[in-house]
Amino acid sequence: MFFILSKIFDFLLAPAHLGLFVTGLGTALCFTRFARGGRRLAALGAFALLIMSFSPLGYFIAMPLENRFPPAPDDIGPPDGIVVLGGSIDEDLSMLRGRTTFNDAAERLTAAVALARRFPVARLVFTGGAAKLGGSSFSEAEAAGRFWRDMGIGRERIICEARSRNTWENALFTRDLVKPQPGERWLLVTSAMHMPRSIGIFRQVGFPVIAYPVDYHTGGRWFEWSLPRKAPDALKIVDLAAHEWFGLLAYRLTGKTNALFPAP
Repeated sequence: MFFILSKIFDFLLAPAHLGLFVTGLGTALCFTRFARGGRRLAALGAFALLIMSFSPLGYFIAMPLENRFPPAPDDIGPPDGIVVLGGSIDEDLSMLRGRTTFNDAAERLTAAVALARRFPVARLVFTGGAAKLGGSSFSEAEAAGRFWRDMGIGRERIICEARSRNTWENALFTRDLVKPQPGERWLLVTSAMHMPRSIGIFRQVGFPVIAYPVDYHTGGRWFEWSLPRKAPDALKIVDLAAHEWFGLLAYRLTGKTNALFPAP
């Protein structure tokens, strides 16, 4: 039930969707006896879309998430394993084209290749099945494993967890699969914006990991922002950041993280 509700609310509460819904409803009301209220509603929705599209709003709400866990130091010691969260593969295109097709979070997989070559003894784990609400025969884990093998990673090093549909299940199923032992060191590779919620969940299920954030969208300092050049890109960052803030709240309220805003 949590998975289904999270997908529904994620769609309805996405800021870009809310802006479009409000603008559309207001426009429709303009042709009724509620025209005055409709004009106000449409103006409100249009103004919200303009702010999200052409202001640094996305930068400012994404940066605290990306800065929460610093990049791993260059001299980090050899880990026992590397866990890579799903979300970097376009499920629909990969299934239709019959080949691994990445989205904007592809660095999760490519960074893992570099780490696997740097630490040749570490186990490499990908966790992620089909995250679509209606289910799918496509598995992200299968595509990720194929990509890593194509990149020269030995089949014997790769472990794929293909049942999970969200980050909670990523942590739970991966813990049960690899059975981390006390004293082992595991790296967690995921997008920097997603790292606070991910760390909180892994801590909650009793799987201590070391953050290895990738896939940044901000420069990390308040004074380095610039006005967006493309509205779709700006809207996407707003939606991604809002998704994480809402996720942090929802996962905390349902007991799936150990803190509202997990810290190092």
